[in-house]
Parts: sequence; C-alpha cells; structure tokens
Amino acid sequence: MNWDKIEGNWSNYKSDIRLNWEKITDDQLDSIAGKRDHLAGKIQVMYGINFEEAENQLSDWQAKQ
Repeated sequence: MNWDKIEGNWSNYKSDIRLNWEKITDDQLDSIAGKRDHLAGKIQVMYGINFEEAENQLSDWQAKQ
C-alpha cells in the first residue's frame, strides 16, 4: 500500500502499528501524525536499532497492509 493512503487514514492504522511496536504510545502516534520518517525515527529510538533496520521493519509492515 502507498504511504499516502496510510497517512491519510492514520487513525485507522494506529492500533495495528501499536500491535507491531508496542513501546510506542498513543500520544507518540498522535504526534507522528502519519509521517513515515517520524515513525521510523521513533521505532529506531524506542527499540535501540539503527535507522535502516527501522525502515526495513516499517517497509515489511507497509507491504502487509
């Protein structure tokens, strides 16, 4: 799925994102507001991984949508 669709329907995807990355809070997801690079950065920080790995995880999740 195209990220623009995810961003446009962000509220519909937040719960699924929380299932995949449980350390990210609802407040953080609200502030991310569908911005892919912000979400990847938050995944990187919360899980102590490099940005490339965060992007890979996010791409895998996006492909399943």
